[in-house]
Amino acid sequence: MTPERWQEVKNILAAALDRAPQDRVAYLYRVCTDPSLRREVESLIAAHERGDSSFMEQSAAASGGLTNGTKLGPYEILATIGAGGMGEVYQARDCKLGRGVAIKVLPPAFVHDPERLARFQREARILAALNHPNIATIYGLEESDGVHYLVMELVLGQTLAERIHKGPLPVEQALKLACQIADALEAAHEKRVIHRDLKPANVKVTPEGRVKVLDFGLAKAFAADGGLDLSHAPTVTVMGTKEGQLLGTPAYMSPEQARGNPVDKRADVWAFGCVLYEELTGRRAFAGGTVSDTIAAILGRDPDWKALPADLPTQIPDLLRRCLQKDSARRLRDIGDVRIQIDEALDPSRITPGPTVSRTTRPHAIVWSLVALAAISVCVALWSVMRMAQPSTRPIARVIVPLPPTDRLALGDFPTIALAPDGSRLVYVGNRGGSNQLYMRPIDRLEVSAIPGTQGAEGPFFSPDGRSVGFFAEGKLKKVSLSGGAPFTLCSAPTNRGASWGTDDTIVFAPYPNSGLFRVSATGGTPKALTILDHNKGEFSHRWPQILPGGRGVLFTIWTGASFDEARIGLLSLETGAQRILVEEGTYARYIPTGQLVYARAGGLLAVAFDLKRLEVTGPPVSVLEDVSMFPGTGAVDFSASAEGSLAYVPGGARVGNRTLVWVDREGASQPLSAPPRAYTDPRLSPDGQRVAFGIQGTNSGVWLYELARGTLTRSIESGDNTFPIWTPDGKHLTFTSRSTPTGSLNLYWISVDGSGAAESLAMSENAQVPGSWSPDGQVLAFSEENPTTGWDIWVLRLGGDRQRQPLLQTPSNEQAPMFSPDGRWLAYQSDESGRDEVYVRAFPDSAGRSQVSTDGGSGPVWGRNGRELFYQNGDKMMAAAVQTQKSTFVAARPKLLFEGHYETDVYPSYANYDVGLDGQRFLMIKTSEEERAATQINVVLNWFEELKRRVPTGK
Repeated sequence: MTPERWQEVKNILAAALDRAPQDRVAYLYRVCTDPSLRREVESLIAAHERGDSSFMEQSAAASGGLTNGTKLGPYEILATIGAGGMGEVYQARDCKLGRGVAIKVLPPAFVHDPERLARFQREARILAALNHPNIATIYGLEESDGVHYLVMELVLGQTLAERIHKGPLPVEQALKLACQIADALEAAHEKRVIHRDLKPANVKVTPEGRVKVLDFGLAKAFAADGGLDLSHAPTVTVMGTKEGQLLGTPAYMSPEQARGNPVDKRADVWAFGCVLYEELTGRRAFAGGTVSDTIAAILGRDPDWKALPADLPTQIPDLLRRCLQKDSARRLRDIGDVRIQIDEALDPSRITPGPTVSRTTRPHAIVWSLVALAAISVCVALWSVMRMAQPSTRPIARVIVPLPPTDRLALGDFPTIALAPDGSRLVYVGNRGGSNQLYMRPIDRLEVSAIPGTQGAEGPFFSPDGRSVGFFAEGKLKKVSLSGGAPFTLCSAPTNRGASWGTDDTIVFAPYPNSGLFRVSATGGTPKALTILDHNKGEFSHRWPQILPGGRGVLFTIWTGASFDEARIGLLSLETGAQRILVEEGTYARYIPTGQLVYARAGGLLAVAFDLKRLEVTGPPVSVLEDVSMFPGTGAVDFSASAEGSLAYVPGGARVGNRTLVWVDREGASQPLSAPPRAYTDPRLSPDGQRVAFGIQGTNSGVWLYELARGTLTRSIESGDNTFPIWTPDGKHLTFTSRSTPTGSLNLYWISVDGSGAAESLAMSENAQVPGSWSPDGQVLAFSEENPTTGWDIWVLRLGGDRQRQPLLQTPSNEQAPMFSPDGRWLAYQSDESGRDEVYVRAFPDSAGRSQVSTDGGSGPVWGRNGRELFYQNGDKMMAAAVQTQKSTFVAARPKLLFEGHYETDVYPSYANYDVGLDGQRFLMIKTSEEERAATQINVVLNWFEELKRRVPTGK
């Protein structure tokens, strides 16, 4: 980011943080005409709301913040630990007293603003009046060289928001923490102070379990006899009590706050109820896709009381209902009463016995209780019938969910998004710094969090309860709990072609590009085949399954090897094992609970009415959405629907993947070739460096040749299945993959470059094969082969004799991308034996022992032509390791970074998607199109089912 751009971000960020949270979105859309600028600021604000320390560092810099080692009077800044709309928070050392403190600094942009300075000073006076063990203590309000700052107690530990992000808290722990929060609020209310911005991010929990309520920057002191009176502070009048001015965080605002009306301490009681509900359920009491949706939820509906834990003490649900009464006159008035009720729930022995009922009055009480209960039951029944007779249509809302500025969607050949069954969370495959990983974003929040242990993930899918996510990575099918913990490997799945998690806790998935469907327990085990390809019907693959509600059947896509617009939607009966075709010409079908099948064709979504009982299509197809991202190479489509009615999708239509070929030098400077933009893949330089062979996907697919000197582009081999070209050492033949039949596996062939003669088979197998490299004498071909049991293995084929292929490296790990050294004595390859891909080198033909070259992950090794360097990629980084090969020893120096930048990677990890120039000084890379680099947003349609029901009625 340029200094000028950063200055612009600084100015907008400072102004946005000084606004009420619910006003920030409108402000950003008003002042940011550049969407990327708006996303950068939104990302910083979202990190601020969740208390992310990385935001603190950026925010401090954005406001001219302090660096480590800076002195403020007797205080030395040690680290950035927090930020808020009114200032950055730093960890510091009091050099006089030798203790740790927290320093909250007013941003320089605010120092000369009397209103903001007065608000900063007011916070200090409020904190000084609140001396309580559950409220962070203030030590002083200071000024040094024009810098205004508060000196406060240093509180270590997690925020409650960070703790809840891992999942609901155990009931007893949640209640104990809530009791301390109530104690802190009670102390503030006794001093006539309302917090007004209570939320999990403003509650710190120390390692000892002590609660500290933070950030009284929006607190309002209200006048009362004998109490603290700050009502004459300028910001109380202008910012605090002005009717129509909204202060607070939207999801925790009371209805009176949401309406912009004056508030009293009952607003804190409401916020407390929201916090306690979130502790117990792991979800917000009032969630919405936008600020307006959130406020509408606060004003118009109740929380989902069914989400509360079953083991909750009986008085707590009633307490929550009384805290969350929309009419403040009916809400609990005193937080002290809340604390007492929680105390009693934690220790029933504290409950004071009520008056006893005399024997003479008890029968009458029972009779009248039964009469009252009967009357209530009749009223409830009548209300339910009336409500059913008058269904309300929920409004449809379209929301754009931007990714953080550091991220882009990892678009390729596989789906990148998954929406939770209840629509509350969105998981996507993001690329950050060149590495793909799963990220999670609650629909009603701005913050995004990485899911640990999911590096290299593809094709995410939710468990039926929404608490776990399945995915493909490292040739395995895995799952991870969203409440925390390491991912768990379920079984081998060398290539992702989709998966679906059923309510019986089994997963149906497609492990190979040319296989049927398999089923495995969600606890792991040996997969069992569900479907078998019918080659007589031209079936090449079964993929993209979805288990139907009730578990009676599975939807899946049947590919015949042609365009996926010509694929078919099939149905497998799990009761009888029978299969039949439901829809001709379509891919990636999903059942919608309102009674439709939604599937893709030509970059758009179509829907047909579907009878779930009879498992039959009952109507004609209707176009329901255009411009949905579709990957023609695999038939995957980037959309996901939740059971509660929302739709998430990535815009873009059928992605043809126009890319450019570029030279990149060792410093990262790039120069495009004159070859026209195409869907290029797998470039390989000829031995003399004069020509490039590569694949082109989509229209005019096949293997093509480009002459560097003349700039001519000619097709050498037709058909999209012919790809992964490599040259023989003499430059006379191209080795590539192809299929012997439309439904066969990808196997090895070669053909004369001058066009004389037909293609000749080199190795046949039921498994997919990808060429790696030829030995320098042209007698041995090393290649990768995909095995159902062992994953990717390395094999060799010798031209002499009977040409029988032989396994060279076959283990439970995935070994891929074999590359001979220029002298033929060493073989470089990648393996995930350590749990992630690394680059190794073995002697050849004696493959005993091996040396690891990469140190922090690596793939796609390519030798320099002089044999003294080995190159590989680590995400977006191009790495180089100097090597020495003397006699029978191999020594690699520590790898060094040459350059970093996003260039296209191959769908098969068994193939390097770049090549190295003859002099080792530049690299032939494929540059991603602007369209794919710009994939930084996800579209969400809330209550989409209402629209679908109107357009595709089911006759129910």
